[in-house]
Amino acid sequence: MLAHWHTRLALLALLALTYASAAEDPNHPSGVPTYRSDVSEVRVTFFATDENNRPVATLTKSDFAVVDNERVVRNFRSFTHSDETSLDVVALVDLSESVAPRFRVAISDVLQLVAREQSIPDDNIAVLSFGGTSGGTFAGIRPAVLCASGCGASDSVTRLLAVKIKGGGTTPLFDALIFAADFISHHRRAGARSVLILFSDGNDTISLHSADDALEAVLDAGALIYSVDMETSKNQASYQTSGSAFLRQVSEATGGRYFSLSSSLRSSQQDGAATVLNAMLEDLRASYLVTYALPSHQAGFHSLRLLPTHNLNLRFHSRNGYYYEPSVR
Repeated sequence: MLAHWHTRLALLALLALTYASAAEDPNHPSGVPTYRSDVSEVRVTFFATDENNRPVATLTKSDFAVVDNERVVRNFRSFTHSDETSLDVVALVDLSESVAPRFRVAISDVLQLVAREQSIPDDNIAVLSFGGTSGGTFAGIRPAVLCASGCGASDSVTRLLAVKIKGGGTTPLFDALIFAADFISHHRRAGARSVLILFSDGNDTISLHSADDALEAVLDAGALIYSVDMETSKNQASYQTSGSAFLRQVSEATGGRYFSLSSSLRSSQQDGAATVLNAMLEDLRASYLVTYALPSHQAGFHSLRLLPTHNLNLRFHSRNGYYYEPSVR
């Protein structure tokens, strides 16, 4: 059984958010992730993008409003650039038969990601895999750590390039996300932002856990998810298929981004790994932290949105809610 545990202290230390222990409100729409808070101040880390999907590096507190449980908040206690300056990166690669034609692209992108960015040491990049690695037993398709550190070393590169697809298309995506969340929780460094780059088509065929379980786990781990949709046959009209929809959902819920291999990465002047990596670094540099008094002490789910006040082309990226539980004295 995959380990699935949650830690409030690590999440607070990583993101300086007053959220912990993800949960789902039975009165709230299904599948929307939430967080728990038992203090009177809300802290939100976010970044904004413009009409060209580029991060906006210069914002003022008058450029946005927070909508907390449908209450508009404009009176902020503080508004500053986020002080997170480093990344812990985990690449999670789908090896199932459904993405076999794009397998080499994914592995190549991972290796280029490892080699390209000197500001992220080898020890801060890990590579995990899942799916399609055995002839049918569940034990053989469990997620695996291909490289926990030193992934740029020659023996690690050889091992990554030697990975073969042997299975019949089994894809335990949800279990793999829980596995990755547990890995991140055990390997995070203080002061670093954890980022999970997911190479997959978004489809799950055999997991023991549900999509909601997977969302809960990655949110508790405090990781941003940058998903790369490996399904190249999808056209613009079919992006709402279940696989793509899940990749979009999990990316947006964590405050990360979604990329389509068939469109945004192929049309780019650079390879997919560079596109994703550059987006992560630009987002990190453009991140802000805003704090405000809890607008309502009503127990339960508080939805969270950031909306533009002047430039309506701005789009804000942040977690989408938290759960408030009054302290018992």
